[in-house]
Amino acid sequence: MSEKKRIAILGSTGSIGTQTLEVIKNHLDKFEVEVLTAQNNANLLIAQAREFLPNCVVIVNEDHYPKVKEALLPINIKVYTGEKALNQVVEMDTIDVVLTALVGYSGLIPTIHAIKSGKQIALANKETLVVAGEMITKLAKEYAVNIYPVDSEHSAIFQCLVGEFHNPIEKIILTASGGPFRGKDRKFLETVTKAQALKHPNWDMGAKITIDSASMMNKGLEVIEAKWLFGLRSEQIEVIVHPQSIVHSLIQFEDGSIKAQLGLPDMRIPIQFALSYPERLKADFPRFNFAQYPNLTFEQPDFETFQNLQLAFDAMEKGGNAPCILNAANEIAVAAFLREEVGFLEMSDLIAETMVKMDFIPKPSLEDFIETDKMSRIITQKLIKSKV
Repeated sequence: MSEKKRIAILGSTGSIGTQTLEVIKNHLDKFEVEVLTAQNNANLLIAQAREFLPNCVVIVNEDHYPKVKEALLPINIKVYTGEKALNQVVEMDTIDVVLTALVGYSGLIPTIHAIKSGKQIALANKETLVVAGEMITKLAKEYAVNIYPVDSEHSAIFQCLVGEFHNPIEKIILTASGGPFRGKDRKFLETVTKAQALKHPNWDMGAKITIDSASMMNKGLEVIEAKWLFGLRSEQIEVIVHPQSIVHSLIQFEDGSIKAQLGLPDMRIPIQFALSYPERLKADFPRFNFAQYPNLTFEQPDFETFQNLQLAFDAMEKGGNAPCILNAANEIAVAAFLREEVGFLEMSDLIAETMVKMDFIPKPSLEDFIETDKMSRIITQKLIKSKV
């Protein structure tokens, strides 16, 4: 890369955002921070802004605006607030790449604004493609925008495809760690606590994604994301449980040959690849040693115990606004579980009930997605109240 890429990080205070800044810090000759945004974490946003000196920051929660504004006034960093500001800053001419690390549905509208402004997208917000995959991929094509995956599994597929884009895919195989409850039955899961569910064996992630991983919904969302990222049919996507999280995913071609991408569980690798593509930049990340992993094992996922995975496949197969319903219901159910209002298995029940109660729209518009998300959350919340 001859010139520095100017990066906007949406969600800079979260797990992906902070690791992205670590990658940038190690390659200040290649990247510079143009925009940082956060929902609530004003203190960390201020600290990040002081270190990386972006053009501007957005603190979405307006209650924190005066604090951030006052703190950054001496160093002449512009400060904005509110969701509209988030949508507007991604349109700035000085941005080359928008890394979307927002959690959940909140990433959809800013990503649409970024695409329509011709910005390249490094996508760590899988829900954008889960909710509106067909719309997003059409927009990306229309505005000649590349979407580079940041999820480790989708980055693995992307890396395996480099040099193979002219060769048709027979199928992809997304690996899953199985989370903290791999091998457990439904009787065990009935009594699972929040503290147990937040202890992921391999990855350090935010609370929402960690719960999704424990329930296998994260893998279900990744399945839907993969369909749109790589233009696949439902039957071309498989999931395999790989507890060691060393093989990040695999791709099988029409001649039967399989390519896999391997490495230690470290999100900085896919983040860096998404930002630097087509280059691979030197990094001092820990290296994988085969001698330390004499056994790499694989097993079929348990669709009966972890019903979220089946619900996601069903939503993908149905299409339309079904994945949007699935995602909205899941976000509400996970939040309720984290508040200890519902049990671990009840999350799947809530999602399934919401999908039955919501109207199906086969060809939704953006307005339909917005309304579907809103109504799905209302229905799921009502179901939770009826159970409490």
